[in-house]
Amino acid sequence: MRASNHLIGVVNFLTFLLSVPILAGGIWLSSKANSTDCMKFLQWPLIVIGVALMVVSLAGFAGSCYRNTFLMYLYMWAMFFIIAALIGFVIFAYAVTDKGSGRPVLNRAYLEYYLEDYSGWLERRVSDNSYWYKIASCIRDSRVCGKMKRTVNGIPETTDMFYSRKLSPIESGCCKPPTDCGYTFMNETLWSPGGGLVGPSPDCARWNNDQQILCYACDSCRAGVLASLKHSWRKVSIINIIVLILLVIFYVIAYAALRNNKRMDNDEPYGETRMTKAHPSALHF
Repeated sequence: MRASNHLIGVVNFLTFLLSVPILAGGIWLSSKANSTDCMKFLQWPLIVIGVALMVVSLAGFAGSCYRNTFLMYLYMWAMFFIIAALIGFVIFAYAVTDKGSGRPVLNRAYLEYYLEDYSGWLERRVSDNSYWYKIASCIRDSRVCGKMKRTVNGIPETTDMFYSRKLSPIESGCCKPPTDCGYTFMNETLWSPGGGLVGPSPDCARWNNDQQILCYACDSCRAGVLASLKHSWRKVSIINIIVLILLVIFYVIAYAALRNNKRMDNDEPYGETRMTKAHPSALHF
């Protein structure tokens, strides 16, 4: 009985440690939401799961230490629902970020992003004009485009240097016009038609050298946000899958230990009764 309780206590302590990377992943998504991704609600399910796992593991640890059966069963049921919620979150994260990726461009190190490459719930959410206004304002306030500017020994970078850069999805989609528009590079956020024909894409007309406008209204900017979200979520999902596998293993161990405790509790009265019948003299001196 005592050995099983100790095992459950160790499992609960390890479960508490596993709640840390889940909570850290939610906090990291929150920091991304406040800086570049600007989708401010997606991180909360993960944060809630991490906090719930932390609280439940502490309750289970207390139950194993004080041999509180109620806390132990509460821990098992709560863990079941937490594992189910984490599975649901991982499936949801992969489902809504399943489609879409950047397209390579000739003589460019960075990728171009097109909204038509994406679909599903997340794409509809980002494409909604009322919601996009908030996202675009967040990207503008983050000054991600202003941070693109570089100098080499005090001299602004050249066209070739810029073309050899690997831009983030938001930098590529929101801070410059699409490559097929035919604009000429002047600096990172200043482009000229150059006397040539501007491409037929609607984004070509939406581009504006005003630093408060740029390509924030472009479909390429929406696609850049979706690509950035996909990259962030996939990173977190890999950690969540590893944690989920360990949680299932720990849950099975804790369940087996709890069943062993229950079996031993049921066997003790029977064992004592059998011993009393076999050795009645044990009660008489």
